Amino acid sequence: MKILVIDVGGTHIKCAASDHQSPVKFISGANMRPQQMVGKVLKATRDWHYDALSIGYPGVVHRGRIASEPHNLGTGWVGFDFQAAFGRPVKIINDAAMQALGGYEGGRMLFLGLGTGLGSALICDGVIAAMELGHLHCGRGRVYEDLIGDRGRRRLGNKKWRRKVHKIVEGFRKALLPDYIMLGGGNVAHLKALPAQTRRGDNAYAFAGGFRLWQAQVQGQGQGKNAAWSDSIGWNIAGNAEQEAT
Repeated sequence: MKILVIDVGGTHIKCAASDHQSPVKFISGANMRPQQMVGKVLKATRDWHYDALSIGYPGVVHRGRIASEPHNLGTGWVGFDFQAAFGRPVKIINDAAMQALGGYEGGRMLFLGLGTGLGSALICDGVIAAMELGHLHCGRGRVYEDLIGDRGRRRLGNKKWRRKVHKIVEGFRKALLPDYIMLGGGNVAHLKALPAQTRRGDNAYAFAGGFRLWQAQVQGQGQGKNAAWSDSIGWNIAGNAEQEAT
């Protein structure tokens, strides 16, 4: 069973597949609507073969369905029929939850994605809970993603932004009591040192998480390459991390 994973972000949309581990990406932005996204994905992957899709969506997903419009993209996402558009089975999950799933190593893990906004998810003993910590109010009419999302980094400058990240991450650690925190998203590259009890994630974890959404079905195939799929996740992550760094 071959899976196409689409990681939808406010700046870029990235795609990778079981047998196309080098991601392709294109610009998204504030006017990106689902019809446009589907068209661009189909064009970028026109020579790829896949049986099903995982989509990481930057917004609220309830029971596998998009429940609210995104903050950093265009409109029309709620109610859009991705399965009909792609002609294949589709699983949709919050993008932060998908990246968290890809990097999860057991226990109670808090994931914070430092990207265009602030993605968040909590995994407790294998149970995923997508969160919207970035939209919590933190005084002066601002929410957390205003401070440590990309807008905050550009407004404050990297030095002040780093101090904000350390302070806010420590606050979330004290409130939610995770065993460890994973910091993902593109802006992690701007941190010189990580806050206490955190580890560095990687955008490649999103693709591993998308593959893991279909793990039961893949393992059920029983034979051949698919039988070793779960053992290949670490290799995929390492390979993609190296490619994205170059």
